[in-house]
Amino acid sequence: MTNDILLAGFGGQGILFIGKMLAYLGLYGEKQVSWLPSYGPEMRGGTCNCSVCVSDDPIGSPLVLEPDNLLVMNTPSYDKFIGSVKSGGNCFIDSTLIEAVCDRADISCFYVPATRLANENDLHGMANVILLGKMIKETGMADEAVIEKTVKKVVPPKKAHLIDANLKALKIGMSQ
Repeated sequence: MTNDILLAGFGGQGILFIGKMLAYLGLYGEKQVSWLPSYGPEMRGGTCNCSVCVSDDPIGSPLVLEPDNLLVMNTPSYDKFIGSVKSGGNCFIDSTLIEAVCDRADISCFYVPATRLANENDLHGMANVILLGKMIKETGMADEAVIEKTVKKVVPPKKAHLIDANLKALKIGMSQ
């Protein structure tokens, strides 16, 4: 089975970070993975997206054009990618920043006020991780032991003090 995932938002929202986290979740789950970041020259504030493939079989192309799962953190990304989600797929939406409501009946949409939850829980800048937690919960792509191992790997040593905050943000997302 292959899970094609597209993550999208503005640069600076941590899209590439959670893409890397998804890739390591797949690696630690003994799957084949690919991680392909894409961002404009603006970086901070410019558009950014990341294709992640997690599969039982070798991956033919790292580019995700029709995602099984879409995670979006801004309205331009929602508008650009919502139509590309495979029928039967999922969309995870930061409802604090995106007011649109999906009219597609063939996909499941999860509206999580991730930015508001991050701010309320003193986890500023971790809305991305909260939204990822919701995706992990709904897709069942990883268990708790793999999640903890992944966070410890992906958070760089100079930011090790943020490991607990990242785990907290994932748990908040998983509780939504």
